[in-house]
Amino acid sequence: MIKKIDGIIIAVKMQKTAIVRITRRFPHPLYKKLIKRDNRLSVDVATFLPVVGDRVKIVETKPISKTKHFKIVEVMKNDSA
Repeated sequence: MIKKIDGIIIAVKMQKTAIVRITRRFPHPLYKKLIKRDNRLSVDVATFLPVVGDRVKIVETKPISKTKHFKIVEVMKNDSA
């Protein structure tokens, strides 16, 4: 099954790669308070020109490099701009 994930661009300092922050929330096993955890993923941006702060939809692909296993399928512009 292909993973489709939403995230926010936090860095675009490389030619064909961007860094996306993925935030997930889950309840604490004992206390049930919602805990927020962030992951940083390297994604391929071959056909898109994202800007820092853009919300993007990414999809899992075959490995592109040592750390890139995702590519951008849709760029949803930043709400604050």
